[in-house]
Amino acid sequence: MIRDYLLFAFRNVKRRCSRSILTLLGIIIGIATVVSLISLGDGLQNAVLSQFGISSTEIITVQAGGISAVGPPGTGVAKPLTNEDVDSIERINSVDVAIARHIETVRLEFDDKLVIGTAGDIPTGEKRKILYEIIEIEPLYGKLLEEGDSNRVVLGNNFYFADKNGFDKKIDVGDKISINDKDYQVKGILKKKGSFIFDNIVLLNEEVLSEISNYGETVDVISVKVKQKELIDEVQESIEDVLRKNRDVSKGEEDFEVSTPQASLAEVNQIITGIKIFVVMIAAISIFIGAIGIVNTMTTSVLERVKEIGVMKAIGAKNKDIFYQFFIEAGLLGFVGGIIGIIFGTALGYFGTLAINSFLGAQTAPQISLFLILFTLLGSFLLGAVSGIIPAISAANKKPVESLRA
Repeated sequence: MIRDYLLFAFRNVKRRCSRSILTLLGIIIGIATVVSLISLGDGLQNAVLSQFGISSTEIITVQAGGISAVGPPGTGVAKPLTNEDVDSIERINSVDVAIARHIETVRLEFDDKLVIGTAGDIPTGEKRKILYEIIEIEPLYGKLLEEGDSNRVVLGNNFYFADKNGFDKKIDVGDKISINDKDYQVKGILKKKGSFIFDNIVLLNEEVLSEISNYGETVDVISVKVKQKELIDEVQESIEDVLRKNRDVSKGEEDFEVSTPQASLAEVNQIITGIKIFVVMIAAISIFIGAIGIVNTMTTSVLERVKEIGVMKAIGAKNKDIFYQFFIEAGLLGFVGGIIGIIFGTALGYFGTLAINSFLGAQTAPQISLFLILFTLLGSFLLGAVSGIIPAISAANKKPVESLRA
């Protein structure tokens, strides 16, 4: 019986091809807009989160607050962190290790061209291995820095590409690059991380960066590894207490920031989720217009087929048969529009995500959500079917004699 209803509905839709196409257009635009915007929102979220360059949930980041300037984290502050702060944090029982990190703006010269870049240091001893684990960097070519590499550097992935490094010529392992007027040999090129920080970083050993930058006892960022991630909130409070004492500030007047990955990611997720909700609300307007189109088409179809309805009732068709015929026909319009809309929306979302990755320098893979596709497909059918309820009821309630006279 359902098969007969579907065949009959398909025949009627095909018979009114031009009107059906115009009706489908509204549904296609609405569904394609919803699917593409949700996919783009997910792509944007993944791309933005990848820019943080932090994947470990056991790491707390500490940096000074106050008067900030344009530049790397920790620069231009009113009162910078110091090595004393690092030592105090490392004495907290639940802290595994606290690593002082220095991020300096440097002059880079290669192939007779000068650009301004960002350099970071790699600590000595056991902290070197821990920092490599924290920031999760691997060499694409060459090797990472080791103890004693006083005249060598490791460069972020973008330096390997002429159109990304500012020199218009790729830099490879073994090349010479000048940093603050001193020459260094490139020991390694990092694998792409999809982070604007690490893909453009210049890494030097701690003592080397200290010599060319002269930062003394100041520290830009302190990376704190917690012994157990379950204690991260407790350690955050302990660090804040220690720094208030060291820097002689009261609670609520802190001139420093202690942040956890969870807090940072939650804030970003909240902002992006708000954006996604807003764009979906806008897309819902297109779907509403498509629903009105189905109502209009089915109402017109009922008026045009009054005599047909009368003949069907005269030969024994019941009200429910007439209702199901128009109800399924409306659902079929929504279903077909949904399929086409999903195809276009998925394609837009896929290639749009690739464009976002290219713009942000991220490397997240476009994702096609099977749940989103199935949910949207079911929703488009129900949208069409519900939109056809009133016209279907109207058709089912037609009197056979009046219909035949018409």
